[in-house]
Amino acid sequence: MCKNYRIGIDAGGTKVAYGLFDREGNLLERFQHPSDTEADGPAFTEQMVSAIEKLLEKHSLKTEDLEGIGICMPSYILFDTGYVYLTSALPKIRDFGMKAYLEDRLPGVKFVLDNDSNAAAIAEYRKGAGRGLRHMMYVAVSTGIGSGIIIDGKLFRGSYGWAGENGHMLATPDEGVLCGCRNRGCFMSYASGRYVPRHLKLRMLEGKESLLEGKEDLSCEDLLFAYRQGDALAKEMVESMAHHLAVCLYNCYMLLNINVFVFGGGLTNFGEALFGRVREEFDRYNQIPLPVEFRFAELKKDFGIIGAAELVLD
Repeated sequence: MCKNYRIGIDAGGTKVAYGLFDREGNLLERFQHPSDTEADGPAFTEQMVSAIEKLLEKHSLKTEDLEGIGICMPSYILFDTGYVYLTSALPKIRDFGMKAYLEDRLPGVKFVLDNDSNAAAIAEYRKGAGRGLRHMMYVAVSTGIGSGIIIDGKLFRGSYGWAGENGHMLATPDEGVLCGCRNRGCFMSYASGRYVPRHLKLRMLEGKESLLEGKEDLSCEDLLFAYRQGDALAKEMVESMAHHLAVCLYNCYMLLNINVFVFGGGLTNFGEALFGRVREEFDRYNQIPLPVEFRFAELKKDFGIIGAAELVLD
């Protein structure tokens, strides 16, 4: 039987997106639903199974028509077995054999689970801003912070599968906001869409004035609006984000000597307001006058489902 289709699923902290692809990689359908942040592993997976079944039914397909299903998540995933140890953006999904659960629910289907930044790195390397490079690091700057590492044209996963978790490297060990990684003071806790609003609220509670004072459910979109209005606290927060991102990137550069960083994720909407400052801070630390490129991802909102579908081919 000819297996002509693949499904890519991008399961993040705010949404779960699905893409149905044909053998040539053409996207036939895309849809998404909000992430259930209160769901544990089995409940979250059952939602995905239901969506997969509806997608197949809509296109008159059977599981036998699938080359496989790739799923990417903001998680520590033991790649070989598809076991999810920890998901910082979805904290109730932990210590769960997701791949085995899926294989039991949809027998005969090939499932590949990987970290979302790894999937994005593959997508951008093969089809986006990383085409033609030998080495690159994809850096997700969004609800969370993470990276996918391409070395000599291949994704580097490390010993267990979660190489590239630079967002959870420690900037101020044991100090600062508690992150879903169970540590305080990681880079993600200072510069991600999930945690920057907490710092904003803390600064206002300390008496710092801002036009955002009194606003409920603060977001990084609110931060960007306030920044553009010349709000002093917003400027302070963007400077802090830029500083922590630059230090994180510089440490990665010193460790791996990869000289192309490809940025993706929702916080790229800050543009020069954030990344211009990241560039300046990075260059301030970098004392060796050799080129280091900053690029933006080209695949926009579909990078996750594209990368997840590409996982099936490896």
